[in-house]
Amino acid sequence: MKLFYDNDADLNVLKDKTVAVLGYGSQGHAHALNLHESGVSVIVGLRSDSSTRDKVKKDGLNVYDTADAVSKADIVMVLLPDEKQKDVYEKDILPNLQPGNILAFAHGFNIHFNQIAPPREIGVFMVAPKGPGHLVRRVYTQGAGVPCLFAIHQDPDGNLRDVALAYAKGVGGTRAGVIETTFEEETESDLFGEQAVLCGGATELVNTGFEVLVNAGYKPEIAYFECLHELKLIVDLMYEGGIAGMYHSVSDTAEYGGMTSGPKVINADTRKRMEEILENIQNGSFAREWILENKAGRASHEALRRKHSRLPIEKIGGELRNMMSWIKKD
Repeated sequence: MKLFYDNDADLNVLKDKTVAVLGYGSQGHAHALNLHESGVSVIVGLRSDSSTRDKVKKDGLNVYDTADAVSKADIVMVLLPDEKQKDVYEKDILPNLQPGNILAFAHGFNIHFNQIAPPREIGVFMVAPKGPGHLVRRVYTQGAGVPCLFAIHQDPDGNLRDVALAYAKGVGGTRAGVIETTFEEETESDLFGEQAVLCGGATELVNTGFEVLVNAGYKPEIAYFECLHELKLIVDLMYEGGIAGMYHSVSDTAEYGGMTSGPKVINADTRKRMEEILENIQNGSFAREWILENKAGRASHEALRRKHSRLPIEKIGGELRNMMSWIKKD
């Protein structure tokens, strides 16, 4: 596997190009500001009624209505929520694209699942930082970077890899290392990681452990600390040294108990269900479900949000975190 670093990318590739960043949320503000401070010409595209326009101006960037930003740009980076991209593309992006323009994404969902199908004369690439936007921004200002993935979908002029790598360098990715992938691989692996491990799997494991302890008569405060609060310690150790590094750092009791009990919790049946989740992602079932959910007004999504907000672990967690002055409240 080849990793690309600063010496493999040339920012001069973007010297005479204007990049329009559509959206100024977590990823949008990070991409726009990092590119700007890397010497790239950047503008921001937002809805005319967006409440974020003043923030963009305060940050020293020019902001335009989305359609105008697209018409002024050579490269259009789409950093809008997945479920909004298709409508914005059809209304504001496609009518203002010119031959030679380039479309860019930080996640392959809409391209891979054929929600957006750009004309063949338009180059399409992806640069996907492997971290939230606020981390991408923070480490850039510290002189470091967040690793990125990049992929090429359409390359009518044959030079898009150079452009994508230059873009990755502009946001700080080549400081840490950039890996080439495909839209398919990034999209499917990203969705699987979110659903089965990082968001879905981890939260259900934490909440179930909390409920088992509370139902057995242990104080909810104690259960919260053991099943949720201390999770950060373990994740930080794995982040820094992998699973082996984590086990090296905890007690021998914790290591032995974890190694013997972990496979009883995450067993062959769990693996089978994970494989079913992956299959639903690969065959497009999840994408269709999410697209239809948005078209129907997100009733199920909002119901799930209400259900999760009322979990006992959330109530006790809120009370305990208010006692922790070291945790940022924003």
